Amino acid sequence: MADRILVVDDEAEIADLIEAYLTGENHTVFKFYSAAEALACVDTTELDLAILDVMMPEIDGFALCQKIREKHTWPIIMLTAKDEETDKIAGLTLGADDYVTKPFRPLELMARVKSQLRRYQKYNPARSDSGEAPPNVQTDTITCGELTMNIKAHTCFLDEKPLVLTPTEFSILRILLENAGNVVSSEELFHKIWRDEYYSKSNNTITVHIRHLREKLGDSMDKPRFIKTIWGVGYKIEN
Repeated sequence: MADRILVVDDEAEIADLIEAYLTGENHTVFKFYSAAEALACVDTTELDLAILDVMMPEIDGFALCQKIREKHTWPIIMLTAKDEETDKIAGLTLGADDYVTKPFRPLELMARVKSQLRRYQKYNPARSDSGEAPPNVQTDTITCGELTMNIKAHTCFLDEKPLVLTPTEFSILRILLENAGNVVSSEELFHKIWRDEYYSKSNNTITVHIRHLREKLGDSMDKPRFIKTIWGVGYKIEN
């Protein structure tokens, strides 16, 4: 089944360029020049990834990202015209998984798309034609106190209540759980998740995702229930 990708950018030339490269990679593209038009697609279409421009009239990319995250966990890549940490952190805080600064190289964006899809599909059961997971998916569960993660089903429960995690949040939490009792450095998290040296130069990216995870886990930095910060080293979850 071809991956279905939402592209939203009010600059038609950029949206058309992204569409051309994605279709060249055999993806199915749903292209819109405004967030308002894209919302109807989000509500009625099963998608695998979204590429959203930040600066759009009426409804901007941040608002659209936030709206998507109310119901969906597939990856979101933000396009920003500003190389500013505030824009990037804002997008990550609202649930985006990655960001690309304009002007960008199309091949770099395609690499980011492949990376996000690969990770998302690795931790989600393959869809059948009906869109449902196949019945023979095996359980692969990690438990830490009242926190339970099923890697194969891509589900996570805290006190028997489901946690809605983005693909990046799920990946970070999985790595920490698999290394429970041991410290995982930010650099190691970057390498395992993105496999890209680019991220090792932007430590705020992982920090924002950790903060978002803590909010969903009901954690605090002073008295963490799960994720502990080891200053100058990294993060760990106790057994």
